[in-house]
Amino acid sequence: MIQRVQTIFLFLIVVGMGITLSTQLWSQDGAAGDSWNLSAFAMSNLDESGKVILSSSKWYLGALASLAAILALVSIFQYRLRSRQLLLNMINSLVMVSLVATTFLTTNGINEALKAQDGGDYGIGFWAILVAMVMNMLANRFIKKDEALVRSVDRIR
Repeated sequence: MIQRVQTIFLFLIVVGMGITLSTQLWSQDGAAGDSWNLSAFAMSNLDESGKVILSSSKWYLGALASLAAILALVSIFQYRLRSRQLLLNMINSLVMVSLVATTFLTTNGINEALKAQDGGDYGIGFWAILVAMVMNMLANRFIKKDEALVRSVDRIR
C-alpha cells in the first residue's frame, strides 16, 4: 500500500534532492575579495560585485542528485515487491554516498588550489543530502519491518 510510513521517508528523499538541485552546496571566500560558489550544476568564481569571473560545469553532481531522486520515486511505487524496494534503496544509498564524496572532493580540490585556511561553508543543499541519507535508512528499516510482518502472518496460516 502506498500510504505506509516508508513512503513518507522516500518522498522526503525526493524533496531533499530537489533542495540539493536548487540551492547552493558550498561557498568559499577568496583572499582577493572574490568568492567561490558550488551548486549542483556549476562552480562559479564571483568578484566583489557578484559578477562571474570563471565558471565550470559540475553536471555530475546534478546527475547524481537527480538519479537519487528518481530512484526514491521509483521505489515508492514498488510497494508490492519489498525486496526490489530494498534493492533500489540500497542502490540509492550508494548514489547518495557518492554524491557526498564527490561534493567533498570537489570542494577540497578548490580549497587546495586556493590555499584557503578554512574549509568554506557548506550550504543547505549539502546538508539536504545528509538528511536524505538518514531518510533512506529509516525507509529501509520500515520496509524490513513490513517484510517481517508479512512473513509472520504467512507462518500463522
